[in-house]
Amino acid sequence: MSLNLIKIAIYALYLTNKFGFRLRKTHTAEEMTAARLEYAETLLSRLNISVEVEGVEKIEQAGQYLIVSNHRSIIDPLIVEIALKNKGINGLWVAKKELYNSFFFGLFTRNAGTVLLDRDASHMGSFFKEVKASVANGYSISVFPEGTRNKTDAPLAEFKEGSQIIAIKNRLPILPVFIKSNANAILMDSIKNNAKDLKVVIEVGDVIDYKDRSATLEEIYKSRFNIT
Repeated sequence: MSLNLIKIAIYALYLTNKFGFRLRKTHTAEEMTAARLEYAETLLSRLNISVEVEGVEKIEQAGQYLIVSNHRSIIDPLIVEIALKNKGINGLWVAKKELYNSFFFGLFTRNAGTVLLDRDASHMGSFFKEVKASVANGYSISVFPEGTRNKTDAPLAEFKEGSQIIAIKNRLPILPVFIKSNANAILMDSIKNNAKDLKVVIEVGDVIDYKDRSATLEEIYKSRFNIT
């Protein structure tokens, strides 16, 4: 393990838990969103990674959405947070139970504004009930419809059906975002090689109507970004 890797791991653990404690004391959705954004910008700056957002004008100010993104890297939520900067969107992330119990991410995940997804639960009624209540309170919902990080060579893994169900049940327009860069490769370049001036590009696509049944969500998402 390189010295740079050790230093970054220690710093990331410190920063993640610092903001985890700070988020515990937030009282409004706006405070929570601002703290998450500050965390994202602080950590990515330490990693020498900037984010370029294409199509940001497609995001309606203070809109309420189901935000769907592809997923290759542990820093993807940070990239999406930055893409939504200054848009007045207060979102909750769908988070797996494993993240709630994680030594590294647990404190942050529990306090940062998340809806727990327990894939081992016998039924999903409580999950959809919590999502519905959150949407009724004005929150957007952010999700990775692939379900887990895509570690294949394909640009996109198969979507799980739950994302489209969330949109339909809550009448949420779907805001597709696509992280065009291989964020995991860029992260490894930062950690292993201490590379400088790294950049991740994320593109915002045209909003998808939740009532659109012309194709599956995966197919429509691919068409938005010309993914084959």
